[in-house]
Amino acid sequence: MIRNLTTLLEKVRGGEVSVEEALEQLKRLPYENLDFARLDHHRALRQGFPEVVFCQGKTPEQVACLVDRLVACHDRVLATRATPLVYAAVRTEVAEAVYHEVARLIVVDREPERAKQPGVLVVTGGTSDIPVAEEAAITAEVMGNQVERLYDVGVAGLHRLLDQSEALMRARVVVVVAGMEGALASVVGGLVAAPVIAVPTSVGYGASFGGLAALLAMLNSCASGVAVVNIDNGFGAGYLAGMINLIT
Repeated sequence: MIRNLTTLLEKVRGGEVSVEEALEQLKRLPYENLDFARLDHHRALRQGFPEVVFCQGKTPEQVACLVDRLVACHDRVLATRATPLVYAAVRTEVAEAVYHEVARLIVVDREPERAKQPGVLVVTGGTSDIPVAEEAAITAEVMGNQVERLYDVGVAGLHRLLDQSEALMRARVVVVVAGMEGALASVVGGLVAAPVIAVPTSVGYGASFGGLAALLAMLNSCASGVAVVNIDNGFGAGYLAGMINLIT
């Protein structure tokens, strides 16, 4: 990795490669081989945010190693679906890591006070949807967005949502998190001019089929401008919302 970067830098200094050409090459190089994983350190250059660690299925020691190596190269690091046991292992390597228990996120942010772009609104149908919503909200915040939260405003009491029209109108992108029948995404989609990212959750009784009913309802939304991510994928929704808000 170092050898490739040094060679490229020498070519730039010698005029063999332009700065623009060097940046294009850096977008493809390099990665760090840890045997059990290959860390893509240049994802931040290509996409604006470092590679995110998905903890589920990895050992605590593997996650701790990955976070430690990422922190060596990046000011912001995010690990999703983390348990307290995984966090304890990470803290032995990275003392500044913060655990968000409800969202199951591990965050390292060396610039927490930097200015953030307003515009992301995260909405839930019920209180039971908050863990997925917090995963979305904190993900967007770590990316550099200012996030408003509007929780427990589901369609069973529609007046609770309509009472928050100002928050809905000023949002530049809305994440709607709902289980059960998943109708909230269509309702919000019909109220706002901003894009809506719908997140079906696995919250619900038997016939909700672990979120499948909400997923299908959201995919069949009659409202325009509604996109859908996978069941319980708060991270994916938060990341996409953050990207949209930062580039519009």
